[in-house]
Amino acid sequence: MTQNIPRRDVLRSAGAAGAAVAGAGALAACGSSTSSTPSTGATAAAGSATSAGPTTAASPAAGTTVAKADVPVGGGKVSGQIVVTQPTAGSYTAFSAVCPHQGCLVSGVSGGRITCACHGSAFDATSGAVTAGPAKSGLTPKKVSESGSNLVVS
Repeated sequence: MTQNIPRRDVLRSAGAAGAAVAGAGALAACGSSTSSTPSTGATAAAGSATSAGPTTAASPAAGTTVAKADVPVGGGKVSGQIVVTQPTAGSYTAFSAVCPHQGCLVSGVSGGRITCACHGSAFDATSGAVTAGPAKSGLTPKKVSESGSNLVVS
């Protein structure tokens, strides 16, 4: 037997199902799991001070080499899973580039701030301390040493 269902009821049910699927997708995007993106290399080449886009990473790379010339005074350079800054001439600091909020890699350094494009967190380029959330903690400091015209971060 065929049952006639009013069109309004069909549309209402379809709308509720669509909203449920969209809501589940939005919650999954901001969930607690992180994915892993391998580093593209240990040596940074000359280029942009930002990464290619929002990516996530499990842990920072060790022994990364960055040319001093690539780290501008008052700015910085994101290289793989580390970020190196030069707050004042000849003074270098380094941090994990992995944002503590959701594991995305920070996207750039500008105006004394390290930023994460994934959710808008910002960090002080000198100390790595969080200056804007949603991150609740700062970036993990790394050891940086000079080796000729390069910086080695471990």
